[in-house]
Amino acid sequence: MPLAYELPEWVRPVAVYMLREGLPETLKLAAVAVTVSALIGILLGTFLTIHFRPLQALLRFYIEVWRGLPIIVTILFIYWLPALHVLGQTIQLDAYTAAAVGLSLWGSAQVAEATRGAVQSIPKEQHEAAAALGFGWLGRHAFVIVPQALRRLLPPFVGLLVNIIQNTTIAFVIGVNEFLQAGQRQVENLTTQTGNPHAFEIFAGVLVVFFIISFPLTMLARYLERRLV
Repeated sequence: MPLAYELPEWVRPVAVYMLREGLPETLKLAAVAVTVSALIGILLGTFLTIHFRPLQALLRFYIEVWRGLPIIVTILFIYWLPALHVLGQTIQLDAYTAAAVGLSLWGSAQVAEATRGAVQSIPKEQHEAAAALGFGWLGRHAFVIVPQALRRLLPPFVGLLVNIIQNTTIAFVIGVNEFLQAGQRQVENLTTQTGNPHAFEIFAGVLVVFFIISFPLTMLARYLERRLV
């Protein structure tokens, strides 16, 4: 008669805590950063195609700064900003907001550069056809050019989602209770309670969960690249 394998007592409470507390924070942080990155990045990338040197220089500065800095430096910079005083109100960013802002700055710079390339790859004839229909610059891009460019943006955008999900772990350094931080807290709890941190098993679990999330998205990005680009 086969022997039933029973999980060690510490596994269930640790897994429940990490999946209930840490993973939702990771996914929520990634969702906020991706949404903000897409909205800002597509807008800036489209404006970057305007042949107006002062505007191009300003947008290029934004892109190169946030693309060029390590994300951890950006997040720490945002987190330690002095309190802002706006309309008589004092604004001090908490750890979660600082992480979301830092990831969004990096992500929007990536999206802006990808959008610039996608918009510029649309044939000149499409611009001319839209202009012939009476569209101005704004209408031409809003209804004709950008919708076509979005199709070409899908593969890099899915890749960006993967990168942002993985980079949410950097929020660990400022105390955001994302998935990696949740694992670290359980290591510390087990060390205190039992003297055995089970660190290898816990961080192996973290590795497996991130792989389960990231691998299908990576495959989706490759599939979209073959079909759409």
